[in-house]
Amino acid sequence: MAEKLQLELITPYKKVLSEQVDMITAVGSLGEFGVLPGHASFLTSLKIGELTYTKDGEIFHLALNWGYFEVVNDTVTILVETAERADEIDLERARAALGRAEEALKKLTREDKDIIFYEASLQRALIRMQVAGKAARK
Repeated sequence: MAEKLQLELITPYKKVLSEQVDMITAVGSLGEFGVLPGHASFLTSLKIGELTYTKDGEIFHLALNWGYFEVVNDTVTILVETAERADEIDLERARAALGRAEEALKKLTREDKDIIFYEASLQRALIRMQVAGKAARK
């Protein structure tokens, strides 16, 4: 059994990470899950949420925006729309996005087709703020 996982995190714009890590947790469509070396192969979709990985005893946090997570032979490949490291998140921008989403949602009804867009915007802003807060605590 391998002692590390190879983590490949890719967005449509760039490869964000390519590292050997000890453990990964993410938020899938059915809930949060963790992966250690030797994990069985699987493929799942990801929701807007936080990705956490541990490397040599240090914990790293990223905000992810929808995608796919695959484990095959101790290689984890993550394909997502966006990925932001905790220390790269502009907290003020995230707060502003949260405010815009909240204001828009107050004006919409459940039948309005734009509600899905603004609910996702709200989720992204909340996750970005949560993850950014973890960078501030280091």
